[in-house]
Amino acid sequence: MSETSRINLDKPRYDVSTFLGRWQHYAGITDVRLAFKSDKELDDAKDLLQKYRLGKEPPGTPEEKIWQAKNIYESAFHPDTGEKQNVIGRMSFQVPGGMILTGAMMAFYKSTPAVVFWQWANQSFNALVNFTNRNAESPLSEKQMGIAYVSATSAALFTALGLKKALANSKNPLLQRFVPFIAVASANMINIPLMRQNELTGGVTVYDEKNNEATKSKVAASKGISQVVLARILIAAPGMLLLPLIMERLEKQRWLRTNPKLNAPFQTLAVGALLILMVPTGCAVYNQTCELKTVDLKKYEPNAYSKLEAKFGGSAIPESLYFNKGL
Repeated sequence: MSETSRINLDKPRYDVSTFLGRWQHYAGITDVRLAFKSDKELDDAKDLLQKYRLGKEPPGTPEEKIWQAKNIYESAFHPDTGEKQNVIGRMSFQVPGGMILTGAMMAFYKSTPAVVFWQWANQSFNALVNFTNRNAESPLSEKQMGIAYVSATSAALFTALGLKKALANSKNPLLQRFVPFIAVASANMINIPLMRQNELTGGVTVYDEKNNEATKSKVAASKGISQVVLARILIAAPGMLLLPLIMERLEKQRWLRTNPKLNAPFQTLAVGALLILMVPTGCAVYNQTCELKTVDLKKYEPNAYSKLEAKFGGSAIPESLYFNKGL
């Protein structure tokens, strides 16, 4: 590989300024197959990238192998710390984890014990995903993590059980099928901000276009967390909103009435198929490297803007600052 054609490992393969480019990028790093890579395969990918940066990769290494190694690395290692993430919390595990939990919530929505168990299991999974994909510069204490977990789980259970009871005598049984989605969306609005509360109270570090540390911003934290909440709800929405409509019709069919045990597996597989499409779609709605206009910083955080002025001295203050919003 010639020097002029060498890959810039600090930039994505695709143009992430466009939705299509972001979708292609996230489709690569959220590929469910990457969740099942062994530790050796992950470490080999990391080692190859390190050698490539130094120009010491094995002679004749094809460019595609470097891109594959980059996808593997970015699917498993945290972008801020470089630490290997736990398997269940990786975005590449969203399809197998999400399809089992969502399929179960959709299939067993009539049983109160099942509602309690599957909402708890789902919030435990979400808490781990949120912690794994946080902005790592603002660590939480064990107490803060506990409060976030309990609060989100309680919100999900309160919403699910409350709506289940309220709709028990509804003339339209279809409405009960949408309860899991409302519970999940409500819990996401609580879980994600609480799991990242230190970012909201202390701000996140923002950088200039040359990746030089500029200042800390609470506005940036609010923007990033809001985008993550919306993206997570979007990922779950098609499976949890379309399937109730489909199942309401299918359950009237003879083949499913005579084989009720097929209900849960069918919904699980259907959710999985939708998640394969929706995980990269949800991630691609917003760029992971989020932009903050300095005019907004000046308007909403004058103290942070003053620090920015002091940082750059007589130099021109950049129009935009950047930070990792998480996934």
